[in-house]
Amino acid sequence: MPELTSRRGLLFGTAAVGAGALLAGCTSNDSKDESPAANDQPAADDKPGKEVTIGFAGPQADHGWLNAINDNAKNRAKKYSDVTLEITEGSNDTAQQIGQIETLINKKVDVLVILPADGKALTQVGLKAMRAGIPVVNLDRIFNTPQAYRCWIGGDNYGMGLNAGHYIGEKLKGKSNAKVIELAGLDNLELTKQRTKGFDDALKNYPNIRKVARQAAEFTVESGQAKMAQLLQAQSSFDALWNHDDDQGVGALRAIDQAGRDDFLMVGGAGAKSAMDAIKADNSVLKATVLYPPTMAASAIDLARALGQGKGIGGLSEFEIPASLTLYSAVVDKTNVDQYMSTGFK
Repeated sequence: MPELTSRRGLLFGTAAVGAGALLAGCTSNDSKDESPAANDQPAADDKPGKEVTIGFAGPQADHGWLNAINDNAKNRAKKYSDVTLEITEGSNDTAQQIGQIETLINKKVDVLVILPADGKALTQVGLKAMRAGIPVVNLDRIFNTPQAYRCWIGGDNYGMGLNAGHYIGEKLKGKSNAKVIELAGLDNLELTKQRTKGFDDALKNYPNIRKVARQAAEFTVESGQAKMAQLLQAQSSFDALWNHDDDQGVGALRAIDQAGRDDFLMVGGAGAKSAMDAIKADNSVLKATVLYPPTMAASAIDLARALGQGKGIGGLSEFEIPASLTLYSAVVDKTNVDQYMSTGFK
């Protein structure tokens, strides 16, 4: 359902999450509203303000989405003359990432943006930063306690599954005894479980549809190809496939092409440029992808800058930035792919 939207999606969605949309000034000298809240709220905007040093620590960019996270953070920081970005090399080794964050704490950066390789394992270093008076913007993979961060911003894994299920459900609404299969990600990750739960919950709205198979891959091209080949061998016919991740979807499409199958529709996940190109070309089974926007890293820089300058968000009445922001998982298909193409990552 590409038309799905929400107030949250409009404010903090994937199409425009930078300073212009997220942190634009909410007041002007011409305002007729004379209330103190309307005229005195300090809202962040593009104008240079107090100098802010932001420390950014994320995992190793060994996946297209994670590389896009780093690029979004770097590019957003460059837009602000009052922001200095201290970025770590990134590591999937929790001890090494903790050490990198402790180095940023010792440098006394003004604000920290942390995408932990493992939220649970890095909770203590988040607490350490907060206790040192350095506010933390926790990006996507969440710490075990809100005490470890000032603000959390991330994607909606349950919403991804939910919207993928509804999209497929609407496409198969008129078909009796429809069958769907699922190519999930790493099953030991909570995000994978949430995506599957959302998908299953959505399918409950369509009594004509039955999920007949599920296989977990590993978010890689190679695993996507291998696991998809197994699914195709086991299922001689089905009507739709939901693949959790567009990177492993590259491999899945290879397996589909090798098997000569084109008798079903495929929905991807995350919003890779390769998936959007395929959707636009409309010459394969891939008809849609559900976004998990890496632009959240750009928004995290916006939020960190606002924190460092003691400002709030334009468009909201509060004097402070929110405690949490969940981005909307929009569905991209051929009807709106041009709108979202610029957010696609390689």
